[in-house]
Amino acid sequence: MVESYLPILVFLGVGVGLAMVLLVLGLLLAPRKPYAAKNAPFECGFDAFEDSRIKFDVRYYLVAILFIIFDLEIAFLFPWAIVLDKIGLFGLASMGIFLLILVIGFIYEWKQGALEWE
Repeated sequence: MVESYLPILVFLGVGVGLAMVLLVLGLLLAPRKPYAAKNAPFECGFDAFEDSRIKFDVRYYLVAILFIIFDLEIAFLFPWAIVLDKIGLFGLASMGIFLLILVIGFIYEWKQGALEWE
């Protein structure tokens, strides 16, 4: 029984050993020449002027949740479209009901102003 796990253990050992060797070689042989442009902030283009732990507006999270909800709708549509010929009219009706519920939710969110950004 243990013999069947031996190739897996050898594979893991070689993988971990190779990773350690490459990390040590990278640390020992990598050039260390920092300069101003390398240490400068590069994502926003200017130095940070506030604490990085500022609170975000709750509308940011609402928009993110809405995006996830409607993105998952597409994730359900692809498999449905592939097997539509096999599930027939029942599958078409059930997906129609699903999309109708999502559209009603989208209209509700639109009317409530969740998509408005001031």
